[in-house]
Amino acid sequence: MEHLLSAWSEVAEQLRSARHILLLLDYDGTLTPIVERPELASLSAGTRRLLEALAQKRRLTLAIISGRALPDLKQKVGVSNIVYAGNHGLEIEGPQVSFVSPAAEEAKPLLRRMYGELSRALGAIKGVLVEDKGLTLSVHYRQVAEGRSAEVRSIFERITGNAARSGKIGITWGKKVYEVRPAVAWDKGKVVEMLMGQKSGTLPIYLGDDLSDEDGFKAIESYGGGISVFVGERDHATSARYFLESPHEVAKFLSLLLEEAR
Repeated sequence: MEHLLSAWSEVAEQLRSARHILLLLDYDGTLTPIVERPELASLSAGTRRLLEALAQKRRLTLAIISGRALPDLKQKVGVSNIVYAGNHGLEIEGPQVSFVSPAAEEAKPLLRRMYGELSRALGAIKGVLVEDKGLTLSVHYRQVAEGRSAEVRSIFERITGNAARSGKIGITWGKKVYEVRPAVAWDKGKVVEMLMGQKSGTLPIYLGDDLSDEDGFKAIESYGGGISVFVGERDHATSARYFLESPHEVAKFLSLLLEEAR
């Protein structure tokens, strides 16, 4: 895995030769550092200015893909004329695209009941945050005392186990978070494929930092000439071709990309 900024000369050549660029960015851990509570993850003014400038480039389509609910994601980023994909792509909104997974809509009553059960069962453990994101649920335990993390997992598995085994829901894991999703074959990789469509000459670029982003990396790599970028430590096991160490380096990359787009 190469450092993206160190390999900039070859990456820049790809950018120059592309007819169109599809830039896909995760939010938490990619555009912003990971923080103790989700609501504290704020986009810096400098990064927002870069996104606003990139959104104006006719040769570039900008998409933000996140596990956050769509309204939350749009409020956090606050940039117009771009594509927003919330709940890992179960809901997408932007210029010339509007999508909500029908299967996810059907699963909402089950998820609402499960949210109530998880909230009641985990409410006594300090530091747990059960988040209802409409089409998915998240159980954050970053602030839980280390000695009680196993208890959180045990309660989570007890409540979600039967529905998961019967195929009614899907369970995924991230950085100090358990997630409950509708049992639908849809992920960030499918979003990449949807946005790519049949556009010849498009260069797809995907930046992400978590397990859910691996589907996006694999989709990018399937196009052969795409640019997949893991945000984090170099020795992390990933399908991405390049890496950047932090959101600070992501901002540097966006600045370089903006210069090329000009």
